[in-house]
Amino acid sequence: MGLYELIKNRQEKVSIIGLGYVGLPLAISFAKKAEVIGFDINKSKVEQYLSGVNVTKEVGDEAIQQTTAFFTWEETHLKDAKFHIIAVPTPINRDKTPDLKPIIGACKILGNNLSKGSIIVFESTVYPGVTENICVSIIEKESGLKCGLDFKVGYSPERINPGDKIHRLESIVKVVSGMDKESLDTIAKVYELVVYAGVYKAESIKVAEAAKVIENSQRDINIAFMNELSIIFDKMGIDTKAVLEAASTKWNFLNFSPGLVGGHCIGVDPYYLTYKAEEIGYHSQIILAGRKINDDMGKYVAEHTVKLLIKADKPVKGSKAVIFGVTFKENCPDVRNTKVVDIIRELEEYGMEIKVIDPVADKEDLWREYKLNTYDMKEVTDIDVTIFAVPHEDFKSIKLSDLKKMFRTITNSASGVAEEAAVADDAPGVRNNCILVDVKGMFNRKEAENMNFLYWRL
Repeated sequence: MGLYELIKNRQEKVSIIGLGYVGLPLAISFAKKAEVIGFDINKSKVEQYLSGVNVTKEVGDEAIQQTTAFFTWEETHLKDAKFHIIAVPTPINRDKTPDLKPIIGACKILGNNLSKGSIIVFESTVYPGVTENICVSIIEKESGLKCGLDFKVGYSPERINPGDKIHRLESIVKVVSGMDKESLDTIAKVYELVVYAGVYKAESIKVAEAAKVIENSQRDINIAFMNELSIIFDKMGIDTKAVLEAASTKWNFLNFSPGLVGGHCIGVDPYYLTYKAEEIGYHSQIILAGRKINDDMGKYVAEHTVKLLIKADKPVKGSKAVIFGVTFKENCPDVRNTKVVDIIRELEEYGMEIKVIDPVADKEDLWREYKLNTYDMKEVTDIDVTIFAVPHEDFKSIKLSDLKKMFRTITNSASGVAEEAAVADDAPGVRNNCILVDVKGMFNRKEAENMNFLYWRL
């Protein structure tokens, strides 16, 4: 009986190494069809899962509480599994080069606890060659086993979209690859247990690695094009959103929009590809140009905010701004590599006071990574500018009239008396005093301008 049949009959176990936004949904899904060991080196995270709390918000607390998956931070339990999926982060260093420390660490841990006859599948984003040229040698060294003889490897790029409740693990075609036909067939069958959309067998591990890294690079380049258009159209005094709405009436126009590009995928993966390109003697032009544009968008938004303050005759230093949304994308608690922080840091350089409102963000990670706290909307008053950086679903019920109440009252220069009516829609002398920077265009521009907001968006 082969490994697939043993897993299907719950006689052999599947291990998931790394229980984040990718690994946790994998563990929950596989546990419905097989015996699963979920491992993570972060003890506090595992303890939260064991208590029934889902810190990633990807599967829900109920799914955590009902799953049969066994969660642990003790690596020796990995010896009990024969099919291992490594789903750890692959970030970048400050110099934009790949940071392979997490995947190297996972390989060492697994190598020390690997059983003969195992199959190891990598889901972490890497450049072509990492699985076979780097990971295999580490596992062989730590385990004393020989790849191809004692264990086999494959690669299956993750395609989970954090915060997306429609495109899930089960409903996205899964690209799979293996080092030989036997491992490829087994890997494909195991994934077919949970992926009802089916699998696509790539012709090699390197092809699967490359497919993953270009998926997000393509998206990054398209968004960079939109961001560049927004810069050009802004200088022309043309509304970019209006242009895109007109252009999208053509059947083959690609539906992208300008915005901040951060997170642990789109803002990172292109650098893995360009790093490998440099290694083989080719300097990327289009990919790196797109990255440069997207990396600078936080600063661009901050600079426009300062210009709006000057236009509204408000002092920049000492001004108070509230930023709605700090995560790297909407409806997702993940704050890793969020470009909203670029806006915050740039505005702080101008001496502005920044308050963050985000009911979705992981507050512990936000403080640990950036030393930022979040506030409730009711706690923030007397502001000079509001910036909607992330279009969370939670923000869609906010009305422009609600925003106006948060702004600083205007002092009547003749009498020196603060007039509460200064924030009313029809109050004299307050036009263009309430600044609204609407990065993703959540609000209606004409409605905002009719209410005397000084409005700007990408």
